[in-house]
Amino acid sequence: MTVNMAQLFDLMVEENASDVHITVGRPPVLRRRGRLQNVRHPVLEPGDTMRLVEEIAPERMLTEFREKGSADFGKAHGQRARFRCAIFRQRGHAALVARLIPNRLLTFDEIGLPQSVRDLCNRPRGLVLVTGPTGSGKTTTLATMLDDINTNHDVHIITVEDPIEYYHNHKKAIVNQREIGVDVPSFAEGLRRALRQDPDVILVGEMRDQETISTAITAAETGHLVFGTLHTTGSARTMDRIIDQFPPEQQEQIRVQLSVSIIAVISQVLMPTADGKGMVAAFEVMLMTSAVENHVRKAETFKIPSTIQTSKGRGMFLLDDHLLELARQGKISNDEACMKAQDPRILREKLGGSGKAEE
Repeated sequence: MTVNMAQLFDLMVEENASDVHITVGRPPVLRRRGRLQNVRHPVLEPGDTMRLVEEIAPERMLTEFREKGSADFGKAHGQRARFRCAIFRQRGHAALVARLIPNRLLTFDEIGLPQSVRDLCNRPRGLVLVTGPTGSGKTTTLATMLDDINTNHDVHIITVEDPIEYYHNHKKAIVNQREIGVDVPSFAEGLRRALRQDPDVILVGEMRDQETISTAITAAETGHLVFGTLHTTGSARTMDRIIDQFPPEQQEQIRVQLSVSIIAVISQVLMPTADGKGMVAAFEVMLMTSAVENHVRKAETFKIPSTIQTSKGRGMFLLDDHLLELARQGKISNDEACMKAQDPRILREKLGGSGKAEE
């Protein structure tokens, strides 16, 4: 039996799998509700994995794969679904991971985002960061927020993505989406050019380097609403990560700029539900208040969590508090809550000592 990628894509849609892994020495593997499961298929040989890669990769991506050892791209599967694909070489052989992009934009309620996050979509300017590990749902959250702006505001939205995942049709807004490697060479270049294209709202898929971060901060300061992502968890760590991208002599200036440009940091993690039938997200929401602004300016980011905790009335809350709430409601297991917590020991105590996450 020889499987092809079209069959695997169909299987992913039918099984509601989030990812498929293709690598030498194992059958194709699906990730369902956070767990890896083999597809009933013989173990893949080097020729099999290369054939599967060649089935879906555009020629320019195969060229990049041969030259650099990896490439990322979006792939449509007829009208059924779209996938974000990563091809790479390991031990000299081709490997592939494809992630299913939901073809329906989720609502704020379906994701579980609070009203304080919805309100950010009405802000005229500032920097909003959505952070979390890979696979935590950052792209889905941003797509929902952009769709809200697209539906309700007559603005010009420019996105710079790698690759484009959710396609946004023009609604009340104009939406122009630029893909790295297709429409523009890099995030920094795309963001720099965007400032000359009369944008109101800019989405930067990833703030990977100092130049991109610096340009995003400038864009937010000069009257644009800017959305970006970082692979951090927690508001304080996010601030530290941004500041640490810059040399010591620039860090004081960046702290001042951040304190006036950032309007919110949303951190999220994604976990299987307690019944194993789905996934649920937990969030941390930090909104820029005078107290948080002061902590950022004075290099006292370690004080941010306590400020968030005492500002719940303003729509802020800590990740660990949301995990605690989800565990007490029975939506996630205690073990899962502790595994994702910023401080597993304290959360374990609050849950009565159950939960076996390592510290």
